[in-house]
Amino acid sequence: MTDKSTKMLLVLGTASDVGKSIMVTGLCKILSEKYRVAPFKAQNMSLNSWITKDGKEIGIAQAVQAKAAGVDPTEDMNPVLLKPKGDRTSQVIILGEPYADKSAGNYYDSISETMEVVKGALDRLGEKYELIVMEGAGGAAEINLYDRDIVNVGTARLTQAPIILVGNIESGGVFASLYGTVALLPEDIRGNIKGFVINKFRGDPAILEPGLRQLEEMTGIPVLGVLPYYKLNIPSEDSMAIYSKSRNTSSECLNDVDIAVIRLPRISNFTDFEPLERLAKVRYVEPHEDLGTPDCIIIPGTKNTISDLLDLKATGMDKQIQKMYGKVPIFGICGGYQMLGKTLHDSGIENGLEADYEGMGLLEVETAFGEYKKTTTQVKKKVVAEGPIFRHIKGEEVWGYEIHMGKTDTPRTAFGDDGSIDQSGTVVGTYLHGLFENSNVRTALMIYLTEKKGVEFHPEVATTEEEAYKELADIVRSCLDMDKIYAMIEES
Repeated sequence: MTDKSTKMLLVLGTASDVGKSIMVTGLCKILSEKYRVAPFKAQNMSLNSWITKDGKEIGIAQAVQAKAAGVDPTEDMNPVLLKPKGDRTSQVIILGEPYADKSAGNYYDSISETMEVVKGALDRLGEKYELIVMEGAGGAAEINLYDRDIVNVGTARLTQAPIILVGNIESGGVFASLYGTVALLPEDIRGNIKGFVINKFRGDPAILEPGLRQLEEMTGIPVLGVLPYYKLNIPSEDSMAIYSKSRNTSSECLNDVDIAVIRLPRISNFTDFEPLERLAKVRYVEPHEDLGTPDCIIIPGTKNTISDLLDLKATGMDKQIQKMYGKVPIFGICGGYQMLGKTLHDSGIENGLEADYEGMGLLEVETAFGEYKKTTTQVKKKVVAEGPIFRHIKGEEVWGYEIHMGKTDTPRTAFGDDGSIDQSGTVVGTYLHGLFENSNVRTALMIYLTEKKGVEFHPEVATTEEEAYKELADIVRSCLDMDKIYAMIEES
């Protein structure tokens, strides 16, 4: 295991989407003032991923947590990443590299070998950092998984770290979920729970006081604090977050612009569009729904381009998108880019059989899936696209990261040697995830959309990542008993 001088803290939750990731992010920011801190999550199941400087793929939450701690994200911070593909199958990413597509049963058959990967990653982090802030996954008390759980019980047993248990009051039953989780955890883990945190509370925390005191009396575990419901400019961790997104955010955005993002069945990296939520009404449209009259359409990335393309055709969404051609800008990111082309050739990598598929035909590009090989890299490109959207920023630099299979041939690129744009300059495809994190791209798009609609453009007040992390840290620091947290870390 790690060096004995390495301190550890483990944050577990009573369920998914209770706020474990965001709390770890805040703690990483605060604790980095005293320690050299690294985040860690043994196993993550998420379609929102990130590419490190070394071209390794990890969950986006650990990348965010690392940046909050002021360190570079590495594959050791999330040694196992599961990317669901549907049909009970996930792509298994080991130490940032695609390993295999496995069913749940086949994956758990090799869980002892996977645990060795986890141990190695922790050992390497322990050599570099003074404190590792670890995160569990889902609910900690999944009693059917105790013999093969590497991320909650497995990490707890491996490290014997002090545990903070987080519950979400917004969904109700927070006292029962906290008490029940403690009761169901194995005895050798239960004793390491050193504090509770209640998250996403709307109202006066004083109302909770009688319940907090009773919970402490019943369990002997202190409540470290109550965190309010808050919304920050920090990417969402996983697919659970997309369900909580409002379908109408016009009251929260700056501009009277409607952007429709197609909610693909196997959508990935929907965090690409969260920067636009501050500026426009971003709504997620299911393939079977009416597209309405958006001012812009975005087809996002997907874990399986061919399957999602076929779903769009089966529901008629492809026809709805094609009817909007020439009326509104249409963007395709990664798999969405591939769908906008003329043809897609699958050698069996995507859908199991060799076949050619007809795309939407809005871009003069062709894509081939020739081998089980993924492009994963961070890139910087110059805007070379012609047309009305990017005319003010042509020649400027944009940043992004690529995570895709397949190669696409295009006669007309959009960003350096990447992507494609049609002759009108209003249909754009690119492999660049994170495109809308570039303020110049966001501004160029919003100026075009507001001018075209004839409404006033309201620019955003830019917020840096560092400012967002500081704001989160201030909330966490003000609401939690940090003295007790520091004490449990030192005692570890």
